[in-house]
Amino acid sequence: MFGEREIDGELAAVRAAYAPDAVVLNAATDFETLDPAAAEDLLLVTDSVDPLALDPSWLPDGAPDQLQRYVGSDFTVGLPGDGGVAWTTQTEPACVVVKPRLETSPDAFVDFLVAEAVVETSLGEPEQFVEFFGDRYRDLAAVTDPRIGPTGTYQLAVALYDAYLGLQTRDIFGTWADDYPDLYDAWADAGERLRSRVGGLSTELARGQTDFAAAAELACSAVKHGLELPSPFAALDTAAYGDHGADYAVRWAEKTFEQLD
Repeated sequence: MFGEREIDGELAAVRAAYAPDAVVLNAATDFETLDPAAAEDLLLVTDSVDPLALDPSWLPDGAPDQLQRYVGSDFTVGLPGDGGVAWTTQTEPACVVVKPRLETSPDAFVDFLVAEAVVETSLGEPEQFVEFFGDRYRDLAAVTDPRIGPTGTYQLAVALYDAYLGLQTRDIFGTWADDYPDLYDAWADAGERLRSRVGGLSTELARGQTDFAAAAELACSAVKHGLELPSPFAALDTAAYGDHGADYAVRWAEKTFEQLD
């Protein structure tokens, strides 16, 4: 299921600097959530596994099946929304897994995604939004489910956690111009590609051309690039969010959805 991915140059230097023990792997098949049997194959390439023990009561009734599986007692890795690279700190050492869907992507872009995941494993933050929100996920769902449904709430939660991580990683990426110029350029280029799309979000929302969860996904992905965000997402690009985490995110959702009603 997994084979070690050969890395060199700037990417190898980033791993050495931020997470020297992390294992970078190629997955044989694409996945959203690895079932327990496949996840246990990580034991073949790591020293040990310490599965998460999460509280099922964090999830509201009607939460998507993927969340039910992830919060359950079985060892699982990954959730929809992870994209082409997933990472886990349930193993020792941490693992970064590259999915086959990236085989046709530019090498520079894939290297940046791997570098980003390596950095994220070093932050000491949860690997998924479920642990980030904890029992506050029920509060988030109580606000958002009536308007965007359980799947929309899931998508919004993924986006909100992406923004929270982005507040931390962008300060790191912004220092890479001298030491890791190719990775820095890939980060900057990704930001430029987002700029025009983010700039039109308020208009698209007002016209009903995009739904709220999809708009949040785009806006929150721009946080890691330090782009100017439109209302109501600009309130997520603040030190207060970095300081207060899930409590701030839930309060932001409450205020935002009050204004939408």
